[in-house]
Amino acid sequence: MGKIVKYKLNGKDVEAPEGQLVIEAAKDAGVEIPHYCYHPALGNPGNCRMCIVEVAGAPKPQVSCRTGVREGMVVASDSEVAKRAQASALELHLVNHPLDCPVCDQSGECGLQDYYMKIGQYSSEVREDKEHKEKRIVAGPHVMLDQERCILCTRCTRFVDNVTKTHELGIFGMGHTEKIDLTPGMTLDNAYSGNVVDICPVGALTDRDFRYKVRVWYLEKTDSICTGCSRGCNISVHANTARPWHNDGKRVARLKPRMNLDVNGYWMCDDGRYGFSSLDADRLGKVLRLSPQKSEISWFAAGVELAEILKSSGDGLAVAASGMLSNEDWDAYKALFVDELNVKRHYFTSAPDQVGIEDDLLRRKDKVPNLKGAEARGLLSGDFGDLAKDLEAGKIKTLYVIERDLSKVWGDKAAGLLAKAGTTILQGPNKYALGDAFAYRLPATAYVEEEGHFTNFEGKIGAYKKALAPIGDARPDWDIFALLQKALAAGKKREVAA
Repeated sequence: MGKIVKYKLNGKDVEAPEGQLVIEAAKDAGVEIPHYCYHPALGNPGNCRMCIVEVAGAPKPQVSCRTGVREGMVVASDSEVAKRAQASALELHLVNHPLDCPVCDQSGECGLQDYYMKIGQYSSEVREDKEHKEKRIVAGPHVMLDQERCILCTRCTRFVDNVTKTHELGIFGMGHTEKIDLTPGMTLDNAYSGNVVDICPVGALTDRDFRYKVRVWYLEKTDSICTGCSRGCNISVHANTARPWHNDGKRVARLKPRMNLDVNGYWMCDDGRYGFSSLDADRLGKVLRLSPQKSEISWFAAGVELAEILKSSGDGLAVAASGMLSNEDWDAYKALFVDELNVKRHYFTSAPDQVGIEDDLLRRKDKVPNLKGAEARGLLSGDFGDLAKDLEAGKIKTLYVIERDLSKVWGDKAAGLLAKAGTTILQGPNKYALGDAFAYRLPATAYVEEEGHFTNFEGKIGAYKKALAPIGDARPDWDIFALLQKALAAGKKREVAA
């Protein structure tokens, strides 16, 4: 941080590091200066001309995204001169903009709408002959482009040029015919394409899977952590529960990145952004005993039965868990399976279904959020190949599977291997492909239905909050572990009493 200087902002004495951009210094002081093209992670081209301020002594209004703070500077973002300049710039942005707010997905979170209501000129001073351009262009698998709505802020082109370095978008034409378009022969299909929707201040770039699903003002937003890999990107879960008939009945409408400069900056990858579609698919909502016949039982009954099974399994008990468990879950896991049952066979390092593509921006190979949390608690894991060998050899008396789809771990061999275990227990939010092959099924909450903490691959702990109510009788994993430990303790008391 540079030398701290004093200056005036809208008549008030404030301080800021010398040379800091006026637009950022004003934001730190609680003053929002309208802008479109400026973005902290994408630079300051100064082409939208919205962030005009009046600077005492300057021959004309200045662009605040390209003007640094200096000692004794006097800045006004709310003077008549500044307001007139901002309103005039907004007027030019609206010259060719279509009046389709009622059918635009950006409506409700649009920079044009917001600034028009705050500083707009309500009597137009220009002709209303609008320049028409292409609409509903499929830019890529996730993004739709509407050239008429674009205000040429260049945020999207700077993102694909400077962040992903994939260059799928460019500015073509001159003057009033300029437009954003796909680079010839290219498709917007990089691993971070959804971010151009986030940074677009208008409705020029929209999510294809979100279009016409639900209005943004009906969404409930909750701070969370992406579970797509071990990066632990900070995100916001946008849930749709106020009007369940919208969004095809799905409870989660979309995921958006939440700024954290120490973890993910302003971005998130498409894998994490669009990976929630199966969240409510094949959910477990009832406690079931499936062998010898399928029947619903209470949590209490399950605790009593499973406590006896786990206790009698001895060295034949193996646990295959997922890196989806939170730090709270791992604490309860350790208390039950390590401290209480002294289990020797643990399997939760990245199996083949949880290893994927890694890049230099955000994506990590471990496609689960919290293996580091298990490691921090001294939990050691075996290889899934060794588990398969032990099952083949008949060494596993009881197999306890937590949030793990074994069909993805072992492929076609999974059903046969599972059948070699004496008793099998599945705990998790989803049924998975082999759900009906287990002796017991215990419904656990999904991460959006609970609160907790994940530890990312760098050891940084992030908190996530509860966004949705649990489905059926689902409980957090830590609560299920605690229930089983309580049942074991009760069994010991009964033995002593007898």
